[in-house]
Amino acid sequence: MTATGAHAASDPQDATDTTGTTDTTPRASTARATVHGYPRQGPGRELKKAIEGYWRGRVSAEALHTTAAGLRRANWRAMAEAGLDELPTGDFSYYDHVLDTTVMVGAVPERHRAAVEADPLDGYFAMARGTQEAAPLEMTKWFDTNYHYLVPELGPETVFRADSGKQTGELKEALALGVEARPVLVGPVTYLLLAKPAPGAPEDFEPLTLLERLLPVYAEVLADLRAAGARWVQLDEPALVPDRTHGQLAAAGRAYRELGGLADRPRLLVASYFDRLEEALPVLAKTPVEGLALDFTGPAAANLDALAAAGGLPGKRLVAGVIDGRNVWINDYARSMTTLGTLLGLADRVDVAPSCSLLHVPLDAGAERDIDPQVARWLAFAAQKTAEAATLARGLSQGTGAIGGELAANRADLASRAASPLTHDAAVRARTAAVTEADARRSAPYARRTAAQRTRLGLPPLPTTTIGSFPQTGELRAARADLRAGRIDEAAYERRIAAEIREVVSFQEEAGLDVLVHGEPERNDMVQYFAERLTGYLATRHGWVQSYGTRYVRPPICAGDVSRPQPMTVRWTQYAQSLTTRPVKGMLTGPVTMLAWSFVRDDQPAAETARQVALALRDEVCELEAAGTAVIQVDEPALRETLPLRAADRPGYLAWATEAFRLTTSGVRADTQIHTHMCYAEFGDILRAIDDLDADVISLEAARSRMQVADELAAHRYPREAGPGVYDIHAPRVPGADEVAALLRKGLTALPADRLWVNPDCGLKTRGWPEVRASLANLTAAARTVRGELPGRA
Repeated sequence: MTATGAHAASDPQDATDTTGTTDTTPRASTARATVHGYPRQGPGRELKKAIEGYWRGRVSAEALHTTAAGLRRANWRAMAEAGLDELPTGDFSYYDHVLDTTVMVGAVPERHRAAVEADPLDGYFAMARGTQEAAPLEMTKWFDTNYHYLVPELGPETVFRADSGKQTGELKEALALGVEARPVLVGPVTYLLLAKPAPGAPEDFEPLTLLERLLPVYAEVLADLRAAGARWVQLDEPALVPDRTHGQLAAAGRAYRELGGLADRPRLLVASYFDRLEEALPVLAKTPVEGLALDFTGPAAANLDALAAAGGLPGKRLVAGVIDGRNVWINDYARSMTTLGTLLGLADRVDVAPSCSLLHVPLDAGAERDIDPQVARWLAFAAQKTAEAATLARGLSQGTGAIGGELAANRADLASRAASPLTHDAAVRARTAAVTEADARRSAPYARRTAAQRTRLGLPPLPTTTIGSFPQTGELRAARADLRAGRIDEAAYERRIAAEIREVVSFQEEAGLDVLVHGEPERNDMVQYFAERLTGYLATRHGWVQSYGTRYVRPPICAGDVSRPQPMTVRWTQYAQSLTTRPVKGMLTGPVTMLAWSFVRDDQPAAETARQVALALRDEVCELEAAGTAVIQVDEPALRETLPLRAADRPGYLAWATEAFRLTTSGVRADTQIHTHMCYAEFGDILRAIDDLDADVISLEAARSRMQVADELAAHRYPREAGPGVYDIHAPRVPGADEVAALLRKGLTALPADRLWVNPDCGLKTRGWPEVRASLANLTAAARTVRGELPGRA
């Protein structure tokens, strides 16, 4: 097709760029730059500090709102100064944008309704964190990212009510600054597809059946936003990217025909991201919405061919996500300009954006003063990606001659990265090339291993343990800061770490735990700690990214080939073991999680990088075993979250992911017990892959989902040992011993007592000592109670 609102060919008089080549790039005379969302926390994590201060009673609600408003204004100004033409609103959140949507549509769970009505802010946080009386909403991963959202609970009795106060309020704030603003909402189809049946609803209830009930609420919100001054509203529908049934696609078509047919509404931009849209693309293209935003990075580059096959978007706006919104590498301007030039012939208007919200990257690479200046030129965080969008939009509007200097500098930076010795290590590549299938197989089958391990460990039925970390106290963080600042020396810091390990080991013995941990007081983060000790990784000082609520992490950057120059964990594990006769687990982070929770190089296949990391970790596992460690845990909480959204892509991913885990763990003897751990996820669709890990024991987060994973294990007839989590560590409430015992009894319907472990959902790093002491006392008490109920043990 020929574009009607943008030029399909270059202007008659071509410009000349700085390299002396003729500029023949097709141009869009009005291409605009925008983003889908922006980091929330502020340059100094001001939002986290204000919210946590409010929780502790040190910050008033008014002061919290003032801080938040200031951060929003600063974000909008930064985006405008970077050259963006249209700014997002509504993407800012105190905790989670899906929870914000739950409030917007009035779907507050009954157990929290009174709290929300009494005090909307406290009720909001109660839904996120829970109270002693009311459990929080379940938390799980946002598609294949490391961001967590709070799962809506819906049932046949759910009544929706519009509450657009947050959305209209933030829009008015932005418009008052004199900028063009576009509210961003979670779309109705995605909201329902991400929801789960509420307590008391039929187990087979499908929240999508509430679509006809929900759409009038969205219509009311859209009318309110139009009245507040919105010209466009963005409706995010990433849930249409994974494989969907005919009925789900038909529902999406109905939703946007109905919303598109409203008279009292702004123009609608439906956005998808994280991968190619496939079957949903022609469905959305045929609706009366005025625009689509599509991802054109990584596997989603296939959207280009799909869009052409669908006949393009005649009469519609296309926001082209040609900048990777999930990684930290600079954009390849030449490649993006080629893609944008092709897209000009497929839509009425083409604008430029990152692929998704910039929530998933740090705020500003310019704040990093300690990174090698050469490497720094390869990096683009949120601030830099907004500038990239503005540059590409200018090139699309005015031709490449208008951005000749930027193109030349970009080519030089990309060439520098490709040729740098920082990214290539011949010894590492030779070792990975020599890996054989036998290197990724244990020396004995599971049946022989478990017999040898039981003889060596002598554990009771329903053995108790924790996942690894213990509370990181203010004193610990202060000691780490003092060491960095030079206020204490390494010897003083190590004395502090040793004292903390002694306290953790002593407490676990008193609590009656069977398999102990050293508590990880020396580790600032389960990925960053290892990244700082592996070649090929870089650490940042200010590269914070939101994981959930006020929990922020600093993902390291994997920039080059990976190896282990020296032991990383052996010393402190040995020290902890010297304090007790009970087994102490060695604790490592697995290769897939090392990739998933880092910003990984994009210049080679992920499978190759995973193999490099696996070999480095294999050396550590073998050294732990040689030091006498009988139980070694290799955490892979990210295995499920990194699963490709499209089913066709999953077998290839799971093949290299499980091989990397086995390559890490298969160098040990049969009587060394290998554990792994996984975080919030839908486990049912990867249980076969979990089997393929060939770990002896797996612990899984399960408490918020009310032990649903036990049913999945039973259905799969899982053949090894497992520990579904029996209390939720992401909330401050202390579970009662009776509550834990009830979950254990449910677990025994899936696994026999000699294969069922008793453990929390996750590590205890973010919790306080008082609740940890009480919770673990109740956990061990529940285990003793249920052991006493086992046949032959009365």
